[in-house]
Amino acid sequence: MEEVLRVLIMTAQIILSLSILVGLHEMGHLLAAKAFGMRVEQFSIGFPPKVFSFTYGETEYALSAIPLGGYVKISGMIDESLDTEAMSKEPQPWEFRSKPAWQRLIVMLGGIIVNVILGVFIFILMTFFLGDQYVPIEEINNKGGIYALDLGQEIGLKSGDKVLKINDEEFERFRDISDVNKMLEPDAHYTIERSGNTMDIEIPKDFIEKFNTKEAVYSFVRDRHTSEIGLVASAEDNEGEPFLAERIGLKVGDRIVEMKNRPIRYFDEVIAIVKEHDRSEPLPFKIQRGSEVMEFNPSMENDSIFGIAGTPQDFKTVKIDYTFAESFVKGPEKAFGVIGLQLKAFKKMFSGDIDPRKSLSGPMAIAKQFGGEWDWVRFWGMTGLLSMVLAFMNLLPIPALDGGHVMFLTYEIVSGRKPADKFLETAQKVGMILLLALMAFVIINDFFK
Repeated sequence: MEEVLRVLIMTAQIILSLSILVGLHEMGHLLAAKAFGMRVEQFSIGFPPKVFSFTYGETEYALSAIPLGGYVKISGMIDESLDTEAMSKEPQPWEFRSKPAWQRLIVMLGGIIVNVILGVFIFILMTFFLGDQYVPIEEINNKGGIYALDLGQEIGLKSGDKVLKINDEEFERFRDISDVNKMLEPDAHYTIERSGNTMDIEIPKDFIEKFNTKEAVYSFVRDRHTSEIGLVASAEDNEGEPFLAERIGLKVGDRIVEMKNRPIRYFDEVIAIVKEHDRSEPLPFKIQRGSEVMEFNPSMENDSIFGIAGTPQDFKTVKIDYTFAESFVKGPEKAFGVIGLQLKAFKKMFSGDIDPRKSLSGPMAIAKQFGGEWDWVRFWGMTGLLSMVLAFMNLLPIPALDGGHVMFLTYEIVSGRKPADKFLETAQKVGMILLLALMAFVIINDFFK
């Protein structure tokens, strides 16, 4: 039941977010068209069948059942409706095709412009109200270095490494180690210090493919926890059977100081030893409880889980509050950084460095990014990000997308010649086939991932 609720919350969040984004995107087209005296026949959020509609003035406004897009039907425009009968008649003054090319270009850019404005606006407000908070990398390096999990170990990082530079540049925030923008740069690498020696760790070109889920990000690098026990799992967590730690009497506050004759300072050292330990043999270790050192040598034969967690270190964090004026600088930087990331990712895909099957995400993967709990900060952060992504994707020069119309209108303005209606109609059909194929691909790809 709990999992069903999580899925419902994810679904509700992505539907609400897409409805806001698509509604405002199509509103951008509608307002621009009406401003230039064009007749708008229909405005729809979602694709048919219609759930609800009403007519105001000359326009029917509809809410449709499939919440994966929307459209505005402007008279005299070759669009997804492919209304060839209307296009065969004499052009009327209120039609799209009768207006100057520059006006038609603004209409086609209207949705993209609104999405950019919305994305920038959200990032400005989030910057102003939330500011920025981070753990300095010096704190991590001075308190034991990083804890390298499976993905970190995969590229050669080790627990205890001190990360000094990323792509030969010094950095301030610990979270920058997981910054996808930095990973997508040419010849991306970390400069680390290990046992007093400095070396470079290369980031593989296809490594970004592994960062398309929240779970993957959390299996890369973390801060190190101390070996002081911060949690002892109870029998209730194991269906009534006590875990090893509870059974032998370990307590919160105990500090593991030695395991299998190795000195212990950090909890990841405990994890590594337990992971490699032969379960058929006892596991000798020592703890310090107050001033007393206690020895244990329990059998691990029937225990796959130890049942303890370490204690997080007390890291100094930096909190930055931005004025509204400063937010007007930082907010757009973050917003357009999303588009920069998309450009880098597309370049990597076209060069063959990353596999589109592992990098492209559809509705199911995006819904998971919203999470199974309703968090308004995360919701608006995701909506701002998706608004910038939607603007970028719509600007791609593919017929049936706004970018396809912009491409043909730019050609018309530059050359002074309008492409034939038959050519535009054929291009629209080809573009729709491509988009439907892409949509099917990402949905099926989501399912298999």
